Amino acid sequence: MPERRKLTFATLNDAVADAENLLAVGYEKAGNWDLAQVCGHLSEWLRFPIDGFPKVPLLLRPVLAMVRFTIGKKMRAKVLANGFQPGTQTMAETVPAADGSSDAAAVAKLKETVERFEAHAGTLYPSPLFGSTTKDEARALHLKHCEHHLSFLIPKA
Repeated sequence: MPERRKLTFATLNDAVADAENLLAVGYEKAGNWDLAQVCGHLSEWLRFPIDGFPKVPLLLRPVLAMVRFTIGKKMRAKVLANGFQPGTQTMAETVPAADGSSDAAAVAKLKETVERFEAHAGTLYPSPLFGSTTKDEARALHLKHCEHHLSFLIPKA
């Protein structure tokens, strides 16, 4: 299995350009997800601050609230400093099924969602884990998220 890439994106459009390059030249996986899954997942999380986060199951709400109000800001700072850690659980419904045929559509969706996020002038919905963020803070978190997931896809050329 190939080794992950070290990525640093200055803008969300840089992440889109990387995904478009992977689509154009092909890629190998250094992880479990294909390009469609990565881009679909990133698109979902990028739209949540604009459209609202999914309802958290009732039994998890107090746990997330406690985390958000106690160590949420420290966790956010750690992600911003060190990125996301491999193997961290995510909501299953944010990961499309692997079918290998929808890479182009998923890259286009990521581009569209980045454009929506950047054009959004209203307030952002607070993260169930990190709480309220400014647009710049949310963008910085999404950049780290993009760097993390796209680093598992290695361009062939």
